[in-house]
Amino acid sequence: MLSQKTRYTIRAFQHLADRWGQGPVRLQDIAEAQNIPRKFLTVIMAEMTREGLLLSHRGRDGGYELALSPVDIRYGDLIRLTRGSLALVPCAARNAHEHCENCLPEAKCRLRGLMLTLRDATAEMLDRMSLADPIALEAPFAEEAA
Repeated sequence: MLSQKTRYTIRAFQHLADRWGQGPVRLQDIAEAQNIPRKFLTVIMAEMTREGLLLSHRGRDGGYELALSPVDIRYGDLIRLTRGSLALVPCAARNAHEHCENCLPEAKCRLRGLMLTLRDATAEMLDRMSLADPIALEAPFAEEAA
C-alpha cells in the first residue's frame, strides 16, 4: 500500500497540475481542496521544493507551483521520492534492496520472482504516466450507507 505521505503528495501535485500556468497556489488552498493536514502538507511541499519539483514563492501572493511541466513529472518518480520503492517486498526492491527475514535463499524463492515481475510492470506503467495524463474517476466499490 502507498504511504499516507505518498497519497498526499500525489494529490497535491495533481492539484497543482490542474492549475499549471496560473501562478502560485496557496498552501491553504491545496490543503483544503485535497483534505490534507496543513502541517503535513508544509513538510511535503518543502521536501519536494528541495528535490526541485516545486517552486516556492513567498509573500502575499505566494504559494507553490510545479517547477516542471506536468508532462515531465511521472507518478513513478513521486512514489519513489516519498515511499522509496515500488516493490511490495524488500527483496524485490531495485534501489532499496534488502533480504527478507524468515525466507528462502533469494535464488530459490519463486515469490521473489513473482514480486520482481509485478514491481517491474508497475514501474513501467507509473514511469509512463505523467501528471498531464487524464485519469478516469471510478465509481466506489460499494454504495455508501444511506
